[in-house]
Amino acid sequence: MKDGIQESVLLPRACSLCPRRCGADRAAGDEGLCGADGTLRVARAALHHGEEPPISGTQGSGTIFFSNCPLRCVYCQNEALSSGRLGEEVSVERLAQICEELMRQGAHNINLVTPTQYAPQIARAVALARRRKMTLPIVYNTSGYETTDAIRMLSDWVAIYLTDFKYASPELAARYSNAPDYPRVALSALEAMVEQAGAYTLDDQGILQTGIIVRHLLLPGQLKDSKAVLRLIFNSVGNRVCYSLMNQYTPMPNAARFLELQTTVKENEYDALVNFALDLGITNSFMQEGDTAQESFIPNFDLTGV
Repeated sequence: MKDGIQESVLLPRACSLCPRRCGADRAAGDEGLCGADGTLRVARAALHHGEEPPISGTQGSGTIFFSNCPLRCVYCQNEALSSGRLGEEVSVERLAQICEELMRQGAHNINLVTPTQYAPQIARAVALARRRKMTLPIVYNTSGYETTDAIRMLSDWVAIYLTDFKYASPELAARYSNAPDYPRVALSALEAMVEQAGAYTLDDQGILQTGIIVRHLLLPGQLKDSKAVLRLIFNSVGNRVCYSLMNQYTPMPNAARFLELQTTVKENEYDALVNFALDLGITNSFMQEGDTAQESFIPNFDLTGV
C-alpha cells in the first residue's frame, strides 16, 4: 500500500495501453512488451532546456523521463532508458511530489517523456498534485504510437501534445520499430489529439498552454518518406498543429547492424525537406540549423530529482 491507495489497482489485468495490446497482467506484476511491469519507474526529473522554445521557454520545462517504451526504435538516442536499464521505482505519491517540486523550481510545464506505459499511475499522480495547487499545463511527450482510446482517456489532464510522427512507410516502420501499423495508428492518434487539445495557444511570455507540436526526425537517405509524412499530416490536420522538422539524427551503437543508419543527415536533404514543407503550405513550424548531430540532446539519466 502506497500513498493511501493500492497502486496495482490502477494497472490493467490485460494490458492494452499501447497499440501492441500485449495483454500482460500488469496488475499482477507481469512485464509487458514495453518492459514495464507493476511498478512505476523514473530516471530523471529536472528543468530541461532542449525542447522547442514554447515548451522550454526561459526557465525550462519540468521534464520527467520514464523508463521503458512501447516502440523501441533501433536508432533510439535514449536506448538505455527505453530499454528499462535505467530508472528507479517511485510511488504515485512521490510522482505527485515531483510535479510540485518542478513547479517550485520555476518550470513552465510538466513534461512527461514516454509516459504511455504508466498512464494510469500518472493520471492519479497529476490529480494528487492538482489538489495541492500544482497548476502547470501537462505536456504528453510521446512517440505518436498511441491508441485513440488512450488519447481520449487523457482528455481531463493533458493540455499539450509533443508527439513524433516517424514514418509514412509501413516497411520502414517495421524495419526500424517493429511496428508496420505505425503510420495508420499515428495518424488516428494525431487526429484524436487535435480534436481533444484544440487550438495552439501561447501565453504572454510565448509559452505554449494548449495545442500540439508534431516532431519529425529526418533519417539518413529517407527524404522521400519524410516528404510523405508531411503530406500525410498536412492533408489530415493542416496548420492546426505546429511542425518541428529535425535534422539531429545521430548514429547510435544499438543500430550498428543497420548500415544505412551509420551516417548523419545530409544538409541538402534537410534543406529539401524544409522547402517541401513551405511549398506544401505549412506556416507554423520549427527548424534546426547547423550540425545538430554534433550536439547532445541526451541528459544524464542519473536519478536527478527522483
